Amino acid sequence: MRGRTAIVTGSTSGIGLAIARALAGEGCNVMLNGLGDPAEIEAARAAIAEASGTRIAFMAADLRSPEAVRALVARTVEDLGPVDILVNNAGVQHVAPLATFPDEQWDLLLAVNLSAAFHASKAVIASMTARRFGRIVNISSALGLVGAPHKPAYVATKHGLIGLTKAVALEVAETGVTCNAVCPGMVMTPIIEMQVADQARVTGLAPEEVVREVFLDNQPIRRPVTAEEIAGAVVFLCSPAGSGVTGTALAVDGGYVAR
Repeated sequence: MRGRTAIVTGSTSGIGLAIARALAGEGCNVMLNGLGDPAEIEAARAAIAEASGTRIAFMAADLRSPEAVRALVARTVEDLGPVDILVNNAGVQHVAPLATFPDEQWDLLLAVNLSAAFHASKAVIASMTARRFGRIVNISSALGLVGAPHKPAYVATKHGLIGLTKAVALEVAETGVTCNAVCPGMVMTPIIEMQVADQARVTGLAPEEVVREVFLDNQPIRRPVTAEEIAGAVVFLCSPAGSGVTGTALAVDGGYVAR
């Protein structure tokens, strides 16, 4: 994979940062994207570049905006070269019953979790098919395969990502481009920590009870999946060994959806 160019959205922390590190470790040049303290982001960027010996860039890009998504792709091509790998990882969450779920939160989750993946994929697909190589990986969720209460927008958008994955995979199946989804179970990332707090507020449970009784109750391995385990699945799908895998939703969920 040395010399490939990758974009990983939402890669300044958590799963996205682990994926960026893993792809860089395989020789990819990587465009980081996300929010956070500029000094911390620069430190992470520099550390990945030094460890991997690859070119690592960063662009914030507000993924709620289709124009910003297209600009992220254009900047990547300008700085690092044509995009070979696109990992649509960025995601946001809001927890509330349907009856009181804020309209603006529905719109935000739809824009970041699903529409951004559509716009980014649309921006790279022509170049990928012309070069007869490309890897698109959409980070969905175990909740893209099953439902959950109090998360109508998250469940809907993560299911939508899997539908987008299948549609794109079939469209480009003969071009050397693959499109797959990875569906993590519970991973202790900043977004999960916020979900724990939200669930604690909704259910009245203490945070540690939420982790044990809500998040790990249906995860048979009874521990969080690690961000590095998710990154390993992405690396496989982007590698030559993964070239025959397309249109699939790969659950890396500790058995969550096996029941």
